[in-house]
Amino acid sequence: MIRSKITQREQSDPPPRRHDTDTARAWSLILSAARLARNAAWSLEHPLAMRADPDGRVSPVDPAHRSQADLLWLPHEGWRTGDRAADRTEDCHGEDPARALFDLYLPFCRPHPGPVEVIAHLGQSIDGYIATSDGDARFVTGKANIRHLHRMRALSDAVLVGAETVAADDPRLTTRLVAGPNAMRVVLDPRRRLSPERHLFNDGESETLLCCDRARIRPGEQRHGQAELIGVPAMSDGLDLGALLGTLAERGLRRIFIEGGGTTVSRFLEAGLLSRLQIAVAPLVIGSGRPGVRLPPTARLADALRPATRIFRMGEDVLYDFDLSAGAPDHSTDASPQMSMDEAAVNRAELSRIR
Repeated sequence: MIRSKITQREQSDPPPRRHDTDTARAWSLILSAARLARNAAWSLEHPLAMRADPDGRVSPVDPAHRSQADLLWLPHEGWRTGDRAADRTEDCHGEDPARALFDLYLPFCRPHPGPVEVIAHLGQSIDGYIATSDGDARFVTGKANIRHLHRMRALSDAVLVGAETVAADDPRLTTRLVAGPNAMRVVLDPRRRLSPERHLFNDGESETLLCCDRARIRPGEQRHGQAELIGVPAMSDGLDLGALLGTLAERGLRRIFIEGGGTTVSRFLEAGLLSRLQIAVAPLVIGSGRPGVRLPPTARLADALRPATRIFRMGEDVLYDFDLSAGAPDHSTDASPQMSMDEAAVNRAELSRIR
C-alpha cells in the first residue's frame, strides 16, 4: 500500500511554549507507534523503547534504560510511557496535555489480531442529530473534535464515508490540521450517484477509492474522476460490507476509520463489524433532523448494547469511546476513564483530564 504525502501543521510565529513542545513530541511518538503497529515484521515478543527530541525526531533507546525513554512497548502489556515522559510541564490549569494525548490515542496504536479493525465516529447534538433535515452539519461539534478527526485519520490506513456525507459536505478528508500521513480515502456509493467533479475525486491530495455495486461498472472502466473504481457485491440495503472489508484488507488497508454518515455507521454497527464506536456529543439542540445511530428496536433494556466506555472532554463537547471488541482485555493503565481538552488550547490540540 502506498502511503500518501504528509501534511504538516502551520507553525505560529511566537516561539512554542514548553507544553506545546511536549505535545508535539508526544504526537510524534504516537505516530511512530502507529507505524510500528502496521509493520508485519515487528516482533511483539521483544520490548522496545523510543524517545523524541524537542524537534519531534523519534529515535530508539535501550529498553533497559527507562530513564531515557518516552515510550515503551512491553510484551503482554502493550504501550507504556517511560520514565523520561514524566518530566513534562503542566498547562495553566495544572494538567498534562501530553499525557492526555497518550491516554487517548495509544489504544489505537496496538497491533490488531484480526484481518481488519474498524473504528467509527459520529458527531451529534445532545438530542441525537448529526445534521439538520436539510443536511447542514457544519459544524455540529467544535474545533477540538474536528482536530481529533484529523488525528484519527493520521492513525488509520483508510478513512471511509458514505455517499450522503460527500453529497452534503464535499469533504477533503485530509490531515491538514495535524502532522501525519493522509489516509486512503474510501467512498461508498452503491448506485454511483456522486458526480466525478466532487473535490476529493480530483484534488490529488490522497489516493481515493469509489466503491460501488460492481454491476454499475462498465467493462474497462477504471476511474471516477481521479478516484479508482472498486466493484463490490451488492445486497438489498447496500454494499456487502464483509466483502468490502475483505477487498480493503487485500490492499493492505487494515485499520479503517469511518467518519460518517449515520446510515453508514449504523450498517457497520448492526453487522457487528465495528471494533470501536466514538460518539461526540455537542451542547447543541437541533430539535429535528438526521439522526445518528439507527438500529432495530430493542424490546428489553437488558438486551441493549452497553459496551465498555472511555469518556473524554473536548472543549465543550464530550466524546464517548465505546469498545465493541468481543472479550476486550482490560487496558485500564493505557487510559484514564475521563479526560478533557482545554478549549483555550484548541489550536494546540491539547487533551487534558476532566478535573
